[in-house]
Amino acid sequence: MELVVEAKTEKLDEVIDFIDGFLEEMDCPMKTMTQIDVAVEEIFVNIAHYAYGACDGTAQISITDDDGVAEITFKDSGTPYDPLSRPDPDTTLSAEERQIGGLGIYIVKKTMDSVSYEYRDGCNIFTMRKTIKCL
Repeated sequence: MELVVEAKTEKLDEVIDFIDGFLEEMDCPMKTMTQIDVAVEEIFVNIAHYAYGACDGTAQISITDDDGVAEITFKDSGTPYDPLSRPDPDTTLSAEERQIGGLGIYIVKKTMDSVSYEYRDGCNIFTMRKTIKCL
């Protein structure tokens, strides 16, 4: 399934509803759905805030069921940016000592089974996978 929306934070609810509808069909447990929703929010909001600067653009979100594993891909034609290239934040430091930024993508990396990024054909492509366990 695929959804194309304006890359604007006002579209987040539509994106979450799209993802959750698919996950419900997979009988996704609530805890796993919540983890995925947090990751989807992080990636989509980053696209909305940073991919296009002051210009308008779109985000393409697709989700598939790969034998019980949800694979969610975000694609945009904004400024090339690999969120996985930054080092993980030092979570041993206090909040005051840590550099600003990077915690959201760190949470995505820790809660998803795998994440990947590539820049291909003028597009940022971010993919995350999460196993959906049956109750």
